[in-house]
Amino acid sequence: MFPITQQGYYGEFGGAYIPEMLYPNIEELQKNYLSIIESDDFQKEFRRLLRDYVGRPTPLYYATRLSEHMGFHIYLKREDLCHTGAHKINNTIGQILLAKRLGKKRIVAETGAGQHGVATATVCALMGMECIVFMGELDTKRQKPNVDRMRMLGAKVIPATSGSKTLKDATNEAMRFWINNPVDTHYIIGSVVGPHPYPDMVARFHAVISEEIAQQLQSSVGRSEPDYVLACVGGGSNAAGAFYHFYQNSKTKLIGLEAGGHGIHSGMTAATIAVGRVGVLHGSKSLVIQTEDGQVIEPHSISAGLDYPGIGPLHAWLAKSGAASYFPITDEEAMRAGLLCTRLEGIIPAIETAHALAYLPKLNAQSHEIAVVNLSGRGDKDLTTYINYFEEKNML
Repeated sequence: MFPITQQGYYGEFGGAYIPEMLYPNIEELQKNYLSIIESDDFQKEFRRLLRDYVGRPTPLYYATRLSEHMGFHIYLKREDLCHTGAHKINNTIGQILLAKRLGKKRIVAETGAGQHGVATATVCALMGMECIVFMGELDTKRQKPNVDRMRMLGAKVIPATSGSKTLKDATNEAMRFWINNPVDTHYIIGSVVGPHPYPDMVARFHAVISEEIAQQLQSSVGRSEPDYVLACVGGGSNAAGAFYHFYQNSKTKLIGLEAGGHGIHSGMTAATIAVGRVGVLHGSKSLVIQTEDGQVIEPHSISAGLDYPGIGPLHAWLAKSGAASYFPITDEEAMRAGLLCTRLEGIIPAIETAHALAYLPKLNAQSHEIAVVNLSGRGDKDLTTYINYFEEKNML
């Protein structure tokens, strides 16, 4: 597990910077989350649902043609094969079980690409709980299939119309709703962001990813440590899960790939570690893309799920400590990598995931080395964006 203080800090990053109205909720979570999620009855139900409902363990697939193309061994951790199409449901299963044990009656969530929203709506339908999802108005248009899925599952989807009308603004609105409904509502945050204990809690629910990678690699090649683990990073939940059991292992290099947008010097980027400064956003101290006087700068990414001006405090700490390395990937690099994976392996990755795939040619790995890419989600939701992009570039 990642080292975290009792107050929820990873080094200088983390904590709980919250309005007074939320103190009872946050204190309730801080006091109870570990005893609940570590209990035998919780773990039994959590593991059963991961197996029978989510479809875990997800395969660790040896990508033969992609490996031949790159010149080293590449495995894809197939989180895209989870029920709902992404890793997000690992966390929503865990949090809905926690909410039930805390006696909550309603769930609120934010979503960018829609995968967390769909996963939240799914578990609410499973458990018979009311579900409200805030989503940036821009994202409701570029991710319409996921909006339709949430509505069919019974969720109320509310567009966020302020700011850039993307993930940051949806998070703002979800937090406002929670402040106004603090007693009966649980906020299922979709990433390793927000006030303590959310970053730690979400990382724990996704730790199953790296747990399975180690077991599956041992079974396949007789070693449990890959040379590299690559994952895209917006808030950072899939990367936290993929890194969880490897971060103290000197044999494995951990690499997070941020959304570089049009380039880190273009003013249109979401690469927080590359250009951000220390600040407070959505309840925790981390790195934030901001002006000299502390105003948040609107991020840009072609990927709705990475279009966020902050990053989880865990990743800020991993970057500063040198325990993991982070690099920006441009929109163009990600889109080309998504097409390459599709053509070589018959797997259409989410555009978020394509950012991780795009770093493979830059890895300079030796032919005997093993790289695991966390394939965090499938690209069905992104087909319109992919097709419009490739047709404009005359690539189809």
